[in-house]
Amino acid sequence: MNYKRFIKSRALRMRILRLLTWLPSRIMVPLQYRIHTGRKLNLINPKRFTEKIQLYKLKYRNPIMLQCTDKCEVRKVVEKKGLQNILIPLIGIYSDSNEIDFNTLPQQFVAKTTDGGGGNQVLICRDKNQLTSEQFFSKIDEWLAIPKHRPSGREWAYENGYPRRIIIEELLTDGIHQDLPDYKFYCFDGKPVCCQLIGNRSTGETIDFYNMNWEHLPFIGLNPECINAGAVHKKPDIFDELKRLATLLSQGFPFVRVDLYVVANKPYFGELTFYPASGYGRFSPDEYDERLGAYFSIDF
Repeated sequence: MNYKRFIKSRALRMRILRLLTWLPSRIMVPLQYRIHTGRKLNLINPKRFTEKIQLYKLKYRNPIMLQCTDKCEVRKVVEKKGLQNILIPLIGIYSDSNEIDFNTLPQQFVAKTTDGGGGNQVLICRDKNQLTSEQFFSKIDEWLAIPKHRPSGREWAYENGYPRRIIIEELLTDGIHQDLPDYKFYCFDGKPVCCQLIGNRSTGETIDFYNMNWEHLPFIGLNPECINAGAVHKKPDIFDELKRLATLLSQGFPFVRVDLYVVANKPYFGELTFYPASGYGRFSPDEYDERLGAYFSIDF
């Protein structure tokens, strides 16, 4: 069941979910899983990756995860691992729009909230000549005014208590792609198992999975509506370095997705994601939900 076909407005969907915040997660999570996947959630003996993500949300509590889900605080986690050289150059972090001097911002930049997710609350400026200060500050003030609510998918790690701030970073470009390819490593107990490559994000998104030998895998997840581009992607020249970084950044977590970018053969950190698609996405073919789930130890 794709409930988005019936409730097309995201704002309306969020309002409905906020009205249900009083429901305990042990009730709400199985209900949402049923709505999204059409299946009953098995928490007693879960086999699927998507089922284990639900158990992860409900039971696993590692305080470092709270820091990792804030776009400002996670930079400190990366620095603590000695990997500050892969952080995207920072322009500034601001608690209020009055702290931002629009005139001194570069021609290209990315502005976003420190608590945003799923591509929401992100402004990509490719040419500041096409953006007025009024448009910019209207968007920033709109984001800052949004009330903070309990995560709609009951993702515990996002209930971190950090205040919402605006983070502005340099815009990474490679001179080839409008949107940089996004290398998302699925890591289990500190070991990367597969890499999800997202391409053409704003012009016709493609999703492809590769194993750690850069052999194309015949499935799509967690959004099977996207195009599988097939084995058309060249293996990154620094793929071994990307694997090394994913290994370092995933240490200490039963599962985490490590997102990385590459510009001029230099790696950059994107984010750490503990609950891809909130565990409500689907795989095509469906069997890969269980195949990926076999790597996910739930001994916690």
